[in-house]
Formats: sequence, structure tokens, C-alpha cells
Amino acid sequence: MLQFPNFDPVALRLGPLAIHWYGLMYLTAFASAWLLGRWRISHGKTRLTLKDLEDIIFYGVLGVIAGGRLGYVIFYKPIYYLSHPIEIFYLWEGGMSFHGGLLGVLVMVTWIARSRKYKWLEVSDFVAPLIPLGLAAGRLGNFINGELWGRPSTLAWAMVFPQSGDGIARHPSQLYQLGLEGLLLFALVWWFANKPRPTGQVSAIFLMGYGFFRFIAEYAREPDDFLGLLTASLSMGQWLSLPMIAAGAVLFKLSSRKTNE
Repeated sequence: MLQFPNFDPVALRLGPLAIHWYGLMYLTAFASAWLLGRWRISHGKTRLTLKDLEDIIFYGVLGVIAGGRLGYVIFYKPIYYLSHPIEIFYLWEGGMSFHGGLLGVLVMVTWIARSRKYKWLEVSDFVAPLIPLGLAAGRLGNFINGELWGRPSTLAWAMVFPQSGDGIARHPSQLYQLGLEGLLLFALVWWFANKPRPTGQVSAIFLMGYGFFRFIAEYAREPDDFLGLLTASLSMGQWLSLPMIAAGAVLFKLSSRKTNE
């Protein structure tokens, strides 16, 4: 059993200004997307330009924040926020949903595709490999904050998170998600995208890969206390991941069929 290293959530203090690790993880996520996008453009992996990438990063920030927050409100605590609508804007109190953030990114992809006359799936295929390292950074931020801890465990690397308030050793599920949804998913999607593929298949691999890895990781993650486990003893994260897997499988099949016709 390990004791959680009590990190200071504030990375740097400049007088009254406090720069939090979690904020730095967001910056790291978008910086990695910028660098990876530049590499793909410079190596001829896409028709998109650096100007397109700049707009994708700018509007992607808006999409992730707005979509992530609204996704949390709608998927996780709709009744509470219906009674406290002003608190929807209290972003500093936490509460973001990856699945909502993904929907926000899809809105951005739609706008870029329509305004620049690209195929929608062409843009999403460009964006998909840029996302996983950002997800890894976000999970590292969760771990540093000691939040979103795992279920009770007797494994040697189980940790006691003081923030849980119960003294129980738990899975460091944030690190599991960092490895699965972040690093492993990045390796898979980046490898797949580095060879010519039918339009839509890179997006399909991302959807299936994230959905599968998130579904698996959720078995080690403590369900939200205000939700618990839902139908079939699955968490909300697992139920939201199943449509991603299904959509990715359908998209992969349709992309393959269209190429063979």
C-alpha cells in the first residue's frame, strides 16, 4: 500500500497569481496538439494548412471548455444544475466531461470543414491523432490534484488518497487512464494514421480505441458518489463509452465499404 504524495495543486505563485498544475496540463494538451499537427502538415499527411491548425486549436479550446462543462451538467448532474443554473458557469469548482468535450470538438470540426470546404471526416481524421496526449496530460492533472481516485484495492501499488477522507487504499485509476486513454491510444492512432487510410478510418479507430480503453479503466475508477453504478452495474463513463465504440465500428465498416466500391 502506498500513500498518495500530497502534491501542491499550485505549480507556481506570482504574488496574488496562482498557476495551478491542472491549468498547465490544459496548456500542455493544446501545445502537444499544435506540435503534432505541425508535424503532420509538414510531412504531407493532410491537405490542411497551418492556418487551419491555428483555428482548430483556438476553436478547439472553446469547444473543449464549453462542451466539457455542458456535458458534465447534462450527463452527470442535470437536476442539480436545473435548480442552480448560475453554477453552470462556476468552472473553477470543477466538473468537466470528456464526452461533452468531444461533442464540443465535433462542433468545431463541423465549422472548420464547412468554412474551408473540406470533407468533415477529413478534418476529424486530422484532429484525432492530436487528442490522446492531451488526454494523458489531463489525467496527470487529475492525479496531481488527488481527484477521481479509484475503487478500493489490495494491490501493492494501491494508494490512500487523503481527499477521499476514508483512509482506504485505492487503485490509482488516474494513472491507468493516463496509460490507456492517453499513451496507448496515442501510439495506436498515431501509428494507424501514418499510412494512407480510407477517409474516416482514423476517426473510427480513435472512437473505438477511446471507448474501449475508457470502458476497461472504469472498472478500476470509483463511480461518482452522486450517481453510483447504473444499469447492469456499469458506470456513467462506461455507458457513454458504448455509443463511441458502436459509432466507431459502423464508421470503420462504412469507410471500408466505400473504398471498395
